[in-house]
Amino acid sequence: MFHWALVASFAGAYWLSETERLRDIHVMFGYTVLGLVAFRLVWGFVGTRYARFRSFLFSPREAVEYLRSLFRRSDRRFLGHNPAGSFAIWAILGVAALTGITGYATYNEIGGDALEEVHEILANGWLWIVGIHIGGVMLGSLLHRENLVGAMITGYKRAEAAAGVRGTFAAIVGVALLAGVAGYWALTLGQPGSPPEASVAGGPVTMAASNYSEAED
Repeated sequence: MFHWALVASFAGAYWLSETERLRDIHVMFGYTVLGLVAFRLVWGFVGTRYARFRSFLFSPREAVEYLRSLFRRSDRRFLGHNPAGSFAIWAILGVAALTGITGYATYNEIGGDALEEVHEILANGWLWIVGIHIGGVMLGSLLHRENLVGAMITGYKRAEAAAGVRGTFAAIVGVALLAGVAGYWALTLGQPGSPPEASVAGGPVTMAASNYSEAED
């Protein structure tokens, strides 16, 4: 639930980053990102086995060795995040948090144009990281002959029974997370005057409105 809610939030925010008319929806997606990251930080300590941070704490050397092993076709299969993929996860969480924070500041007119530019750079950097992450998922799926995207949807991978985790607690948390995100979106979209009526602005990617005059409207 966290994974796909984050995908939807980032995709929605990035897609709507240039439109002033749908600014409130862009901001809604941005706030959702911050909420999801906050949840994931907590879940990284109290969540299920492979969701906990300690399960994918690898050194840069381990990541490099894992990438080298791919070319030797002697790579080790991981049920959780592999050493290389773990760095993509850390990067996504970090950039997501920074993008949301800079967007919030820009929306509240803190930091001026400089911070707005940083927000744009972070958002575009996030897109690149996502591209690398998708490439890694595709490569892993081919090398290990398993559908990793399917595993991200169902939560199931091939493994010994002892390597599994109990899903009841995670399922309850997942449903609660989905209900929270859906409820927040419904409340935001249901507010009077949302989205505001304004024209499309050609400004940079930002969580907040670019400065524009009535003449530009």
